[in-house]
Amino acid sequence: MHSYMIEGGQPLNGHVRIGGSKNASLAVLSAAMAIDGPCVIENLPAISDIEILLEIFSDIGATVEYIRPGAVRIDARTINTHEVLHDRVTELRGSYYLLGALLGRFGKVALRMPGGCDFGVRPIDLHLKGFQALGAKTEVAHGIVSCQAEELTGGGVFLDTVSVGATVNIMLAAVKAKGKTVIDNAAREPHIVDVANFLNAMGADVRGAGTDVIRINGRPTLPANQEYTVIPDQIEAGTYMMLAPLTGGDITVEGVIPKHMEPLSAKLMEMGVTVEEGEDSIRCYLKEGSKLKATSFKTMPYPGFPTDLQPQATVLLCVAEGTGRMIENVWENRFQYVDALRMMGANIITSGRLAVVQGNSHLTGSRITARDLRAGAAMVMAGLAAKETTEVLDINRIERGYEYFVDKLTRLGAKIERVES
Repeated sequence: MHSYMIEGGQPLNGHVRIGGSKNASLAVLSAAMAIDGPCVIENLPAISDIEILLEIFSDIGATVEYIRPGAVRIDARTINTHEVLHDRVTELRGSYYLLGALLGRFGKVALRMPGGCDFGVRPIDLHLKGFQALGAKTEVAHGIVSCQAEELTGGGVFLDTVSVGATVNIMLAAVKAKGKTVIDNAAREPHIVDVANFLNAMGADVRGAGTDVIRINGRPTLPANQEYTVIPDQIEAGTYMMLAPLTGGDITVEGVIPKHMEPLSAKLMEMGVTVEEGEDSIRCYLKEGSKLKATSFKTMPYPGFPTDLQPQATVLLCVAEGTGRMIENVWENRFQYVDALRMMGANIITSGRLAVVQGNSHLTGSRITARDLRAGAAMVMAGLAAKETTEVLDINRIERGYEYFVDKLTRLGAKIERVES
């Protein structure tokens, strides 16, 4: 096992290039499993979740070939089974997108229940409701999700709550269904749009992605034979944007889509951070004499403040002046990491979905654990802001979503090493 050893107190300065979106990559790669020809997907992040998903693809017979770093050629025509029972399915939540993709491809699918970060109940009932609306029979038994349809036919699906996963999965099943499918109360996240753009580039007819109503005209075949570039990772970008004011530094994130970062940019400006947007870059820093001020955050589906930046923003509130509030509206159990911050000297009171953070904390080094992917990144942030040495354990959870994390931080001036735990 490995851990990160961090010597805090160093201002981080410089430029950092953002990798491809983890969430978009998992969905786009899975969408490729419904395609009827080869395709090349570029700008994939170098993270463990992508490696695991590609291993699962190979296990069911898909042709997977790295043609250069971050670019993979995939041909799903060689898939030889509709059953995805690989043990590694349980290691990432994104594997559930294979339900929609293979249901659309074969008319049937059996998938081991997926895993992922543990910060709340994440049922797949909305996914199954969508498949049922397209004519599929569904069953969950003995840890296996099974879906089958004599013929998928378009239908209307109203999502009781906004769900990114369900929106993507229904899209993947519907692109080959007979007739028209309408998804109401659809998720609007940037990676929803990215999946729709990928499918359309491969011959599908998906309209309205980015709004709360998506319309899909099913087509029997999707010929593909195209290249597609995944969007940048807004969560990785947001983590580095917050590291600048947290450490008293000056960081420019490059290769981003500033529009996607507006929910965070607006909050950083409320806190007194200078945010300068370029065409594909954002610079964040505190002007001389300025101080970081506390504010209130409320996580919401896009275009609200993203839940995946909640732990990182909570760390930022720890060092801001005044009392801040963090309201978590997406997951019911995403404050598990707060005890670790208290060990480091943070003054945080939690009650249900609310965390009240008393700022001006003088964080000190400690031995802490990455509870999940984003909370793990927050622990690294806290270590970089703290005095003395911090050791972060279970870093495999962090490396599920942050590529070249130590290298990128080191180039910004951080004192961090990946060592044998």
